[in-house]
Amino acid sequence: MLRSETGEDPARLRDALAGLNRYQSAPRPPRREDAPVVARVGRAMLRDYGGSGLPAVFVPSLINPPHVLDLAEDNSLLRWLAARNVRPLLVDWGTPGPDERALDIAGHVDQLLLPLLRAVQEPVALVGYCLGGTMAIAAAAHHPVRSLALIATPWQFTGFPISARDNIAGLWQQVAPTAEALGVLPMEALQASFWRLDPARTIRKFEDFGRLPTGDPRIDSFIALEDWANDGPPLTLAAGRELLADLFGANTTGRGAWQVGGNAIDPASVTCPVLNIISLTDRIVPAATAPGIGQSLALGLGHVGMIVGSRARQALWEPLQHWLSQPRER
Repeated sequence: MLRSETGEDPARLRDALAGLNRYQSAPRPPRREDAPVVARVGRAMLRDYGGSGLPAVFVPSLINPPHVLDLAEDNSLLRWLAARNVRPLLVDWGTPGPDERALDIAGHVDQLLLPLLRAVQEPVALVGYCLGGTMAIAAAAHHPVRSLALIATPWQFTGFPISARDNIAGLWQQVAPTAEALGVLPMEALQASFWRLDPARTIRKFEDFGRLPTGDPRIDSFIALEDWANDGPPLTLAAGRELLADLFGANTTGRGAWQVGGNAIDPASVTCPVLNIISLTDRIVPAATAPGIGQSLALGLGHVGMIVGSRARQALWEPLQHWLSQPRER
């Protein structure tokens, strides 16, 4: 990627390598303690961020850890909401075990997410981010919820550029033998798939990082976010195959062929109020992939920037808080 993106420009190559070295060698502060667990189903947990308002269950993607929603002391969507009439409950998917190689994405909804929702024992709002939004649609089709908020949620995978779909489908062919042998799809392979969605930006961000002056507060923010992006447990073998081959490769959700609990999932069958938050500048999950349901909120922020960027509070946090704090009947 470095060779292809920097070409014949040795200054860009030098800056990108300097940024990578700065990132790798930077000291890391101790991680904050996780929020307490209030429900557990197998390896999956529901973490309670407090607050006295209505419960809202946040469903993160299976890819990368869930703490992007609680990234730092001064940059935490969940803790901010907890202080503003919302009780955030975060799904922590845990780490898959060796006996779960056959558990696909639909199985995560049926066997882990839906039992966690039932464990709350009261109607909840549901909030899904990225692939977690895809899963939240399926959950809302099976379980009564007060409302559903989708953040950068892919459904129509034909909305990805054809080059990205071909690259990711090709990636599965490359990694399938290793994944079959391990029983999981390692995070390294998943990260490579995201690099392929926007390789120019991947190199450019390290170039820019390498040029930041010592002591710039953006250094710590970059490291925290990049650590999150490069961390996380593997996917089960079946979930990895379903993501790369079936969703990206065959658009099973968009074609109406994706089944959870034996039933095909149609977003139009969700009867609760829906807020569909999309980004017009998202390179990871383009707006064209979003399901065509609900009340739309279009943002000019990137896939991660809408959650943790400098403009995230005004653009996304505040409208989401307003949405979640409205009392609704189940």
